[in-house]
Amino acid sequence: MEEREGASRPTDGELAILRVMWARGPSTVREVHEALAGRRETGYTTTLKLMQIMAEKGILLRDSSQRTHVYFPRESAEVVERGLVRDLIDRAFDGAAGRLVLRALGSKKVTKEEAARIRELLDEIEGGKS
Repeated sequence: MEEREGASRPTDGELAILRVMWARGPSTVREVHEALAGRRETGYTTTLKLMQIMAEKGILLRDSSQRTHVYFPRESAEVVERGLVRDLIDRAFDGAAGRLVLRALGSKKVTKEEAARIRELLDEIEGGKS
């Protein structure tokens, strides 16, 4: 799916819903609400209203061909995460992606697998140099 220009940044509540839907796939409000019940204290009507708002904003799409509407994210996790990272780089690091990477790597330990993937990415950026 194409990334939309000017797409709104999802709120924390919207991101929680998106995470459920990225993991589950297309879902009803009840399915999302039940998945969220263990993580956050929200009523069914709150989940319903938030998902309706997300559909109005274009964050979710809705299949209303059945009695029970099924919602699904317009964009993949990767597209949304890329937009959030770009926004963070612009707002907090004045556009300096390298500073974000240095802060991220310095603030939390990475696994061996993550470190290997980071090295691969750096090698790609540097043109395959070792």
